Amino acid sequence: MERKKKMATIAAIILSGLFIASAMGIASAHFTMIFPSDSDATLWDVTPEDYIAELGETKTVYIMWGHPYEHISFDMASVPEVSVRKPDGTIEQLTTEEITVEGMDEEGNPGTFVAYKASFTVDQRGDSIVFVRYEDEDQKLTDYVKAIIHCGEEQWVGWDAELGQKAEIVPFTRPYGLEESFVFMGTALYDENALPDADVEVEKYHTLDLGKAVVETAETMFPYDPPMMFTRVTKTNAAGEFAYTLDEPGIWFVGAYGPEVEGLTQRSVFIIPVLDAFPPVAGAEATAPAELEGVETRLKALEDKIATSAQGVPGFSAIAVIAGLFIVVYLVKRRKN
Repeated sequence: MERKKKMATIAAIILSGLFIASAMGIASAHFTMIFPSDSDATLWDVTPEDYIAELGETKTVYIMWGHPYEHISFDMASVPEVSVRKPDGTIEQLTTEEITVEGMDEEGNPGTFVAYKASFTVDQRGDSIVFVRYEDEDQKLTDYVKAIIHCGEEQWVGWDAELGQKAEIVPFTRPYGLEESFVFMGTALYDENALPDADVEVEKYHTLDLGKAVVETAETMFPYDPPMMFTRVTKTNAAGEFAYTLDEPGIWFVGAYGPEVEGLTQRSVFIIPVLDAFPPVAGAEATAPAELEGVETRLKALEDKIATSAQGVPGFSAIAVIAGLFIVVYLVKRRKN
């Protein structure tokens, strides 16, 4: 009896710990975020189209620090180094400006956070690579981040360039024009050499309201380990190569972990915008529920009619229901085709 009481106490402590962790908001991975935007007010509403530019356009990129999946923000602890590689290979170091952005902290409270922005002119067609080095001693992490700004029809030049960063992801898959469920492949490098057997974390960005909703859903459905749904993990092979399926539209962060240098883990990050499925199916989502409801109504009327006419015949109504279900499946499949 005493042993059972002890076990019950231990279980209660464990469950209490899980509840507290959930209430505090379980942390996913920190990432340095590069969001192109027209203004400070719209920066959180970033879309894949924001990573496209017109020739001659001045592009402003916002550099922030936080949890993309949960939409949690933190102050940037140091000034990031921001540069852009033009399609012809020239590199321009950009001037950063410290700003504050509205966001949500780890406790779920609104607040303002230190971030930075920088601008450059898109003066060449092709792919400009914005790359950032950011150091955060509290998190014991140095990020080397890349994002592509694409300009010009069929000007697919520069997206796979190797920059020679300390830690770097070089993509095999062109990182734009991707739709949901496409596979992103790349090589993780450290000191320009392959980074074997490295952890690669993959996380999708959510806006504030959606971030809260998906986190609450994950904590309800998977109370034993909600962050397993926030931050996906794969590994590099012996050649530093990895692959991951980006199964939803939006902005994705892929980070490969390298060794520690003076107590700071060196991590390479690649930001990938993913589009909705193409080509879209016009009106499919809007018409499906109403059509299915009509099928169910007709099935119910059919069941009632058969049940009335077949009273006293053992098993007949059950057979009718089964037959009706086959009709529903057939009609739904026919609609999809």
